[in-house]
Amino acid sequence: MVEWTDFERATIQDIFSKMYEVVGPAALASNVGNLYNAAVIMSKPMISNHGKTILRGLDQAVKTMDNIKATYAELSVLHSEKLHVDPDNFKLLADCLTIVVASKLGKDFTADVQEAFQKFLAVVVSSLGRQYH
Repeated sequence: MVEWTDFERATIQDIFSKMYEVVGPAALASNVGNLYNAAVIMSKPMISNHGKTILRGLDQAVKTMDNIKATYAELSVLHSEKLHVDPDNFKLLADCLTIVVASKLGKDFTADVQEAFQKFLAVVVSSLGRQYH
């Protein structure tokens, strides 16, 4: 079980309360064909829809921070056994999210905020990858 400080909980909840504005669903791409530039990526409805799905999934993790592994148990099975998603993609997505959030929050993305955000994403990545182990 992960221990969360009050600061970490507040930080994660604050970031995710703004996530749709900060990141936007179109920033979360999946393999849906030719993605050779930003304009093409932004024009694909499948990407936007998948981005919304990912953000809703992250919202669930925020709401169940004390039991993310159980929250993501079915998603881990789905991604592993049905979708055959490479588990390294979860880490890559977490890194991309961190970069986008950092660029949007600017000076408000302090070292402490980054640490809390990356701790949260590490738990999410671990939980999604559980079925692969």
